[in-house]
Amino acid sequence: MSQIKPFRAYRPKSDLAARVASVPYDVINTREARQLSAGNPHSFLRVGRPEVDLPEGIDEHSDAVYAKGAENLRAFIADGTLLHEDEPCLYVYQQKADDHVQTGLVALCSVKEYEEGLIKKHELTRKDKEDDRTRHVAAQSANAEPVFLTYRSVPYIDGIVDKVCDTEPLYDIVTPDGIGHTVWRISDQTVIYALAHLFDGIDNLYIADGHHRTAAAIRYAQAKRTEASTGTEPFESFMAVVFPHDQLKIMDYNRVVKDLNGLSPEAFLAQVAQVFDVSETRRSKPEAPRTFGMYLKGKWYRLEAKIGSFPASDPIRGLDVSILQDNLLSPVLGIKDPRTDSRIDFVGGIRGMAELERRVNEGAAVAFSLFPTSIEQLMSVADADQIMPPKSTWFEPKLRSGLLVRLYED
Repeated sequence: MSQIKPFRAYRPKSDLAARVASVPYDVINTREARQLSAGNPHSFLRVGRPEVDLPEGIDEHSDAVYAKGAENLRAFIADGTLLHEDEPCLYVYQQKADDHVQTGLVALCSVKEYEEGLIKKHELTRKDKEDDRTRHVAAQSANAEPVFLTYRSVPYIDGIVDKVCDTEPLYDIVTPDGIGHTVWRISDQTVIYALAHLFDGIDNLYIADGHHRTAAAIRYAQAKRTEASTGTEPFESFMAVVFPHDQLKIMDYNRVVKDLNGLSPEAFLAQVAQVFDVSETRRSKPEAPRTFGMYLKGKWYRLEAKIGSFPASDPIRGLDVSILQDNLLSPVLGIKDPRTDSRIDFVGGIRGMAELERRVNEGAAVAFSLFPTSIEQLMSVADADQIMPPKSTWFEPKLRSGLLVRLYED
């Protein structure tokens, strides 16, 4: 079963929603956050990236930063920027990017189900990032930004959500990147019950994006528990947007390497040709799984993995990111651990192929474009209780922060 629960959200006044909504904390750095929030006192970056309101150069992990985030969140509530819902509700959150539409439910999900492996992960987390988000959660006593979950789609749920989308929304805004964000409220108890009952029949939820936010919510709950805890306390749940899997879009996550590990371009190409079929091409993006684009010395090459160079049935080693790592990045370029090797960088597909060309033209040695990982592959890895290689998935569009906030006190 998968538990979803309604909650009394804090949310912006309708006329402020576009100004409050911000990109997630983890897709920008402090400098970019200062630029995006400049001149906008309502930006939710003042909660997610509160160092923007403190002197430049401050350590973003200092006590003052976490205290400022809590102060700013309470100020938004006190001055009416964020209103408090009168009753527990579920919400529908829809995003539109060109011809792509994804529509999810915003609800509270269960900490216990994560602990029991019913909410599945596919990434490792870094302790320093977990520590940072846990401190934000503890200081603010809130889920300020939602986790991005998915589930295998259920037509009955889609039907109920579609009917909600035919009603008047709370918000219907377009952010500066051209993405549409629309939010509806579900307050009808019959509809809430029907959705909760349908989710009871779903075996698993999957973390698509937000592993560190999830880990922070789990750690917060575990720290708050006592011998007298009943399992129904507010800290036993966390806020998430839950999308059906067949509506999600995963973009490519590409690689740039600084040098050729002491090889000349000719020697490098000769080694690559031992495990890939190599040909020059005008196409920068691979057209199918197990093919790759490679940009070297101003030219694009098509690489196709040779049969037998990878175990196709293995949910991890059969991934394109693994094929590239195991057959080229590690043995040829000497990148044994892409999590820690400073010679490799990762470029989300949202930046396009021109960014790969720019990096190489300005000094990097070689770039690789990859075919996107599928959501089915992600779920297969999670179902096998395995971990995907680093930087395997890039989800777009990103959720906006600040449109719905959950405080634990409610």
